[in-house]
Amino acid sequence: MGRNRILIVEDDKDIRELMEYNLSRDGFEPSGVESGEEGLEAVSRETPDLIVLDLMLPGIDGFEVCRRLKGSEKTTHVPIVIVSAKGEEADIVIGLELGADDYITKPFSPKVLVARVRAVLRRRARQIPKQEDVLEVLDLAIHPGRREVVYRDERIELTNTEFNLLHLLARRPGWVFTRYQIVDRVHGEHYPVTERSVDVQIVGLRRKLGGAGEYIETVRGVGYRFRDDD
Repeated sequence: MGRNRILIVEDDKDIRELMEYNLSRDGFEPSGVESGEEGLEAVSRETPDLIVLDLMLPGIDGFEVCRRLKGSEKTTHVPIVIVSAKGEEADIVIGLELGADDYITKPFSPKVLVARVRAVLRRRARQIPKQEDVLEVLDLAIHPGRREVVYRDERIELTNTEFNLLHLLARRPGWVFTRYQIVDRVHGEHYPVTERSVDVQIVGLRRKLGGAGEYIETVRGVGYRFRDDD
């Protein structure tokens, strides 16, 4: 198997070269461009295995690049890791809702970058269980057909909403879901539930799960994810 090809779209030359150096040293095959236009052109020539995408780019910004790539049948499967200036949580949320797979805030350690890239590629390679499959993750067994959750041989009674919320997160360990995505996928786009009500539902779900409640992790300023121990 060849090395994973990583496209870096970053206008800061020093940061871009630092990322290229560290990814190359860890066995990846990185290449870098400095604008959104060049990024889209590079993808059209050869589809990479993953894209590291800065948000604040000259010309076509990272939001639009992400929107175009995730909106195209040819490139929707390509993982995107957003890099964003520290504190721009609202921008990160927008990027995730456009379909990005993860984010890294600037400044960041090269080791963090490599670890995040590896984690996203690992999750992409892992087959996502079908909606109807019995899901066994960590100490939980989730049975969609019976709407049943078992934790260490003990059955846990959940409401329909709580079950759907747990199932959504557990099917993709490590993936970050924004509050908006949770509302949309658990309740439906036009359901009258606020994003903040998701926090209340998470608190209730964690309480019912007992010791397994810690498997649901809070991603500050963004949303929630199911712990990935792989």
